[in-house]
Amino acid sequence: MLWDFDYFWGVRKKALTIFLFLVALAAGNDAAAQIIDDTTKVLYGPRTTLRLYEQDVLEGRYVEQRVDTSIHNMHNERYWYEDTTYHKHLGNVATAAQPLLFRMPEKIGVRLGRNTFDRYAYDPERINYYDTRSPYSHLHYVQGQLGEQVFEAIYARNIKPNWNVGVAYKILSANKQIGPSSRGLRGDRLINNQAVKAFTHYQSPNKRYDLFANYTHMNQEHVETGGIKPSTTDTIISPDIIRYNENEIWLNQAASQEYRNNYHLLQIFKLAGEDLKLYHQFDMRRQRNLYQDDGVSSLEFYPDTLFSRRKTDDRTNYREVQNVFGVTGNSKYSFYKAYLKQRTAAMDYSVHQLENAVEATLLESDRITNLLAGGQLRLQYENKAVLQVDGEFQITKDYNVSGLIYFEGLQFKMARVLRSPSLLEQRLLSNHFDWQHNFNTSVTDRLQVNYTGKLGGRQYLKFMAHYTNIKRHIFFNEQAVPEQLAGSQRFYGGQLEHRIRFGAFHLDNFVAYTNTDQAETIRIPEWFGNSKAYLQGNLFKKALYAQLGVELHVNTPYFADDYMPVTQQFYLQNSYEVQSYPVIDVFVNADIKTVNLFLKLANATDELLYPAYFVTPGYPGMRRSFVFGLKWMFFD
Repeated sequence: MLWDFDYFWGVRKKALTIFLFLVALAAGNDAAAQIIDDTTKVLYGPRTTLRLYEQDVLEGRYVEQRVDTSIHNMHNERYWYEDTTYHKHLGNVATAAQPLLFRMPEKIGVRLGRNTFDRYAYDPERINYYDTRSPYSHLHYVQGQLGEQVFEAIYARNIKPNWNVGVAYKILSANKQIGPSSRGLRGDRLINNQAVKAFTHYQSPNKRYDLFANYTHMNQEHVETGGIKPSTTDTIISPDIIRYNENEIWLNQAASQEYRNNYHLLQIFKLAGEDLKLYHQFDMRRQRNLYQDDGVSSLEFYPDTLFSRRKTDDRTNYREVQNVFGVTGNSKYSFYKAYLKQRTAAMDYSVHQLENAVEATLLESDRITNLLAGGQLRLQYENKAVLQVDGEFQITKDYNVSGLIYFEGLQFKMARVLRSPSLLEQRLLSNHFDWQHNFNTSVTDRLQVNYTGKLGGRQYLKFMAHYTNIKRHIFFNEQAVPEQLAGSQRFYGGQLEHRIRFGAFHLDNFVAYTNTDQAETIRIPEWFGNSKAYLQGNLFKKALYAQLGVELHVNTPYFADDYMPVTQQFYLQNSYEVQSYPVIDVFVNADIKTVNLFLKLANATDELLYPAYFVTPGYPGMRRSFVFGLKWMFFD
C-alpha cells in the first residue's frame, strides 16, 4: 500500500511534539525578555505585527496590515483552509473538493489539470509575509468529535528591520465515516495532510530592491472508499441507505497520495522610483500523484483493468519551471505592467504491469515549452473610478483577456479565455483508463456586473449578475472520461451578499442563483444559500469579546458530480439527485486577550428531515458532533 499509517502517525506525533516544544521554548525565552515601558504597558501586539503581500509591493501599494485577530468565521470550516470559497467535497475535512459555484479559468498554456486538493495547499503567490518589531507566533488547533483535526503553527521574526523570515507547519486529518472499522495498518484514518511553508522578505536599506522568496510543500494521503456501496436490499439510492460504519464501501484496499513542492522567488528593482521598476519571478514546482489498490480482482467499481488484474499502481510526475521578466510602474492615477513568460513542463506516467505472471513497469514521458506575453493597464481616480484592461497571450495559441470599468461601487467586466486542454484531459495512462485525445481549444466568455456599497450605517450590500458562454466545453462524462462538446454551454445567474446589524444583533446572508437550463454538463445548484445570525459584544467588563449564533447552509436539489479516485476528478452523473438538506451549526466564538476560541455543535439538525444526507453521490455529510478550536497568538 501507499503508506503505513501507524508509522506516519507516529512520525507526525513526534514531529508535532518537537515543534511545539521549540515554539514554547522560543515563546518562553522571549516572554522572559519582554520589554515594557515605565508604565508597565506591553509594547508589542497586533499593532507592531504587520502583514505584507508581494503583489501589493509589485503594484506600488506598500500596504502593511495588522495581523488578523478577528474571531469572525473562525468556527466555519471554510476558513480553516487556504481557499475560503464555497466548495463541494466528499463529506469530510480535507477530502477532494471542487468549487460549488462557477469560476472563470485563469491559467492558460500547459498545465497539469489535477486541482481537487488546491484549497488545502499554501499558494506561493499569496503568502503572508511579516514585518514584526518582536517575534510573532501563533498556534491554531481544531478538534472534532468525529476525528476531524486541524493544526497550524507559524513563527516569524525580523532578523533586521528590513529582513523578515518565517516558517509554518500545518496538519489536516480525518477519520472514516463510512465502512466497517479497520484494525489494519490504516485503522480508521481517512486523511493525513501535512504542509510546510518557509518564507522571507528582504528590502535593501535604500528601499530600491525587494526580494520575496518562499518554499511550500504539501503531502496529501487519502484512503479511497469509492463511496457507499448499496446492499442487495437497497432498491433505490437515497439518504435512507446511509448507515455510516455499517455500510459496505466500494474500495477496501485503495489509497492515493498527492505530493507537491514549490520554490518561488520574486525580485523587484526600482529603476526610477515607482515610475519604472524591473521585476523577475521564478517558480519551480513538482506535483506527484499516486493511486494504488491491492484489491482490483473485482470490476464492480472500475470500468476495466488494462495492465494488471491483481493490483493497481498508477503514478504521474509533473514538473514545471517558469520564469517571468517584466517592467512595471505606477503613479497616483495609473498602473502598468508588461512581461514575458517562459514555462517548461514535463510529465512522466508510470503503470504497474503484469504480463505472463511477470511484473514490470510501463513508462511514458512528455515535455512542453510555452512562451507567453502579457500586461495590464489601469487608470484610476482616488477610490471612485477605475478603467482597467488585462491580457496574456501564448504565442500563436491561448489567450486570456478582460476589461473592467468601475465607478462609485458599480463595476462592469467582460472577459474571454481561450485555452488548450490540460495534460490530464489530453492524456492518461492508468491500469483502469488509457486515453489520448486531440481536443480543440475551448472558449469561455463572461459578462459580469457588480455593485458593492453601504446602505446607511448598518447595512452592507454586494450584488453580482453574470452571463457565461462556454464553446467547445471539455468535461468528464458519465464514464469518467474527458469529452469535448461541439456546441455551447450557456448559463446565467446572480449573487447577493447582505449584512445588517441592530445593536448587538447581526444578520449575514449570502444567496446565489444559477440557471443551467442551456448547460446540461454544468452542475451547480439552482439556489444556494448561507445565512448567519449572531449576537456580538463585550462581556465581563470587556474581559471577553464573543459571538453567539447559528449558521444555516442549504441548496436546492441537483445532480451533483460524482468522484473518480483513479483520476482525482469529479465527473458527470445523471442517476442520483442530491437532496436539499438544511445544515445548521450552533456556535460560540470568543476573544480573550491573545486567545481566540470557538465551540460549535455541527449539523445540529442531523436526522431532522432524513436519516442523513449526501454532499456528493455515495459520500454522506458529517453527522452531528461537537467541534472545538482555538488560535493562540504570541507577540513577544
